Amino acid sequence: MEQLELKNLKQLARRYPTIAAASTEIINLQSILNLPNGTEHFLTDIHGEYEQFNHVLRNGSGSVKRKIDEEFGNSLREKEKKSLATLIYYPEEKLALIAAQEENLDDWYKITLHRLVQITKRVSSKYTRSKVRKALPKDFAYVIEELITEKAEVQDKEAYYNEIIHTIIRIGRAPECITALSRLIQRLVVDHLHIVGDIFDRGPGPHIIMDTLMNYHSVDVQWGNHDISWMGAASGSTACIANVIRFATKYGNLDTLEEGYGINLIPLATFALETYRDVDCNSFAIKYNTDYNTKDLSLDMKMHKAITIIQLKLEGQLIMRRPEFDMADRLLLDKIDFNKGTVMIGDRKYVMKDMDFPTVDPAHPYELTQEEAMVVERLQHAFVHSEKLQKHVRFLFAKGAMYKVHNSNLLYHGCVPMEADGTFSEVNIYGKNYKGRALYDVLDSYARKGYYLRNDMSEKKKGQDILWYIWNGPNSPVFGKDKMATFEAYFIEDEAARIETKNSYYSLMENEEVLNSILREFGLDENHSHIINGHVPVELKKGDTPIKCGGKLLVIDGGFSRAYQSKTGIAGYTLIANSHGMWLVAHEPFESKDAAVTNESDIVSDSLMVETYPRRHFVADTDIGNELKESIVDLEKLLDAFREGILTEMEV
Repeated sequence: MEQLELKNLKQLARRYPTIAAASTEIINLQSILNLPNGTEHFLTDIHGEYEQFNHVLRNGSGSVKRKIDEEFGNSLREKEKKSLATLIYYPEEKLALIAAQEENLDDWYKITLHRLVQITKRVSSKYTRSKVRKALPKDFAYVIEELITEKAEVQDKEAYYNEIIHTIIRIGRAPECITALSRLIQRLVVDHLHIVGDIFDRGPGPHIIMDTLMNYHSVDVQWGNHDISWMGAASGSTACIANVIRFATKYGNLDTLEEGYGINLIPLATFALETYRDVDCNSFAIKYNTDYNTKDLSLDMKMHKAITIIQLKLEGQLIMRRPEFDMADRLLLDKIDFNKGTVMIGDRKYVMKDMDFPTVDPAHPYELTQEEAMVVERLQHAFVHSEKLQKHVRFLFAKGAMYKVHNSNLLYHGCVPMEADGTFSEVNIYGKNYKGRALYDVLDSYARKGYYLRNDMSEKKKGQDILWYIWNGPNSPVFGKDKMATFEAYFIEDEAARIETKNSYYSLMENEEVLNSILREFGLDENHSHIINGHVPVELKKGDTPIKCGGKLLVIDGGFSRAYQSKTGIAGYTLIANSHGMWLVAHEPFESKDAAVTNESDIVSDSLMVETYPRRHFVADTDIGNELKESIVDLEKLLDAFREGILTEMEV
């Protein structure tokens, strides 16, 4: 036996010091391998729409409803199933309504508790008793375990379980027990959650979504370009900070920054009020929702223009500092003819629809004024010292990455940058060319440096600039366009100037050989794997489909964001994968939580089967299963070492 292997076995023997302990663990792991694979839930492009996100999370994209149908079939009317599903989604709110309406509340409690116990038994059946026990709510752990566990030694099982439920009702704990069971069902119906990018921007509640994710039992995140922008802002990147504030201002979501993250925007507001007091801000309209207070409209438009000009200046400085980013075409402030009111973009001259720039010096257009520099400094301090933002971003780094390979699926937000012929584009990152998986890896590495480094400020600055590049660079995998036409959108009337050309990847989505080359690049078997992709809304109204290349590629951004729904015709796709197969769920627009509780309205509208497995998938077929198999091999070597006398049992 090699010395290194012996050393590893000695370490393992500390955890399993006897033949009995090692044998028990082998039996335990082997039993787990033979359980059905848990349900995976894929969501992407949430864009701050926290109410819809929370609803989809609570109903598991229809998984709860399916379990109710499986358990009760035709023994319950559809109205009763609907009511039971709503109770599981929103137990506290639904209980309050029931208490006010139900004449015989104790009888309703009895029936409901029995039904919830039945559903809990069904959703817990694919897990080990140990895993279920860990998920049990503390206050009702013993009671629920008794209710969902078959007890062979009890003669009259019905009487036994009825007495437990009767006691719960008699002592006034039925509402709390119903709530505990409902939350447990939500917890068990989905084993793992994948967020394939873009939690932030547009909608009002990304901070609420992040709080929810941080408390979720099992989750990973593939960074989207909007997430990266916030991560860059948290690192102290001033270009990213300006962009984050511009988006929040544009969509009327400054409360997210001020109340959600405690970021003081008074310096910007004061500056905008003074400097842009009599300035034309008509091009800087606010896309506000019904909760927006219109009394702030005039100030917000001034702030919107002020931060946009600051952003263009900061981005110009960064582009000139990093010529290797090859983004000189985005330097447009110096292309303005202030006398004629035109701007030269590429080889074409455009008329500017706004020339009111009180802080732009035509001779030095990218220099911040003294007042702007002071505002930027104070905003940077606010972002870097926002405790909640820093906590959320650390979570994104801990649970997230540029991509993920998981259970024969490749997850990423945008695209693999490609040439028109389907070959991987080579991208210069600080003097060295990268492509394919290596490009993702180097960008991921620099992103972490930009946030975490403390002792090498030169490398940290490179990382911060890379975070900005990932947000909107022409060869960024999570952006996937030739440019972000921010300048054109505000200042050019001609829509031709605003066109953002997608990477060739998007025209090659139906090319099987191209998709196979991507899967091989990331170490996956092209015959049994899928690419799961977000970022670009699926325009169902135009006949677009989320299923590409016969199901090899799945695009699951259908438009969670309200800003996209008129374009897509739906309110988002989510993906479900369990031991039987994979299917996409298209969602209707979500009205409100109150409507969901009062009217018992759900938002699942249609399911599209992607793949039905020829045989049921078990834990043994998953990545975790492979890890467990390796552990079993190691434990069997440990058993041999004990039996052959190479190692001595520590306890007998």
